[in-house]
Amino acid sequence: MQEFWFYIKLGLQHVLDINAYDHILFLTAMALPFTFKSWKNVLWLATVFTVTHCLALVFSVYEIMVVDATWIEFLIPVTILATALFNIVDVMLLKENRTIWFHMLATGFFGLVHGFGFSNYFKMMIMGEEDKLAPLLGFAGGIELSQVVIVLMVLVLAFVVQTLMNVKQRVFILVGSIVVILITLPLLYETFPF
Repeated sequence: MQEFWFYIKLGLQHVLDINAYDHILFLTAMALPFTFKSWKNVLWLATVFTVTHCLALVFSVYEIMVVDATWIEFLIPVTILATALFNIVDVMLLKENRTIWFHMLATGFFGLVHGFGFSNYFKMMIMGEEDKLAPLLGFAGGIELSQVVIVLMVLVLAFVVQTLMNVKQRVFILVGSIVVILITLPLLYETFPF
């Protein structure tokens, strides 16, 4: 049981590590369009991200699928940029009936990319372990908890800015997405594979 808690803490640290802020940026971009009124949608998206992130780890740990780390390191900031750009386009179109199906598909794919990004480190962590499933489940639990924390922080920020400071949701999403893009651009440059 102590080992299980170790992997939960590892999952928490993986997402909440400020030095590896790509997860935080992605989750922020993902959660920006939502408020506490739509918390269920955000929880679904965070769960889809966790499941696909861990699925990529399973593929990698059991060597079902191996992906070149160079491309994955580049695709991670691409997923962040794509999410932020989608937010901007979505807000500009002013759709009345928004659906989260596109968000779910994109988040699932992006979860796979982020999972493969962490897979080499995770494989080193469980090297020599006979039981690989328990570490994967513990790690998944830690990821889900940390994602809920980040998403809650974004939702609280949205509430404060939109309700208490009386900023329109559209402006909040646009400004937040632009900030995410500006932080992501250097990551794209640093990881460009050519």
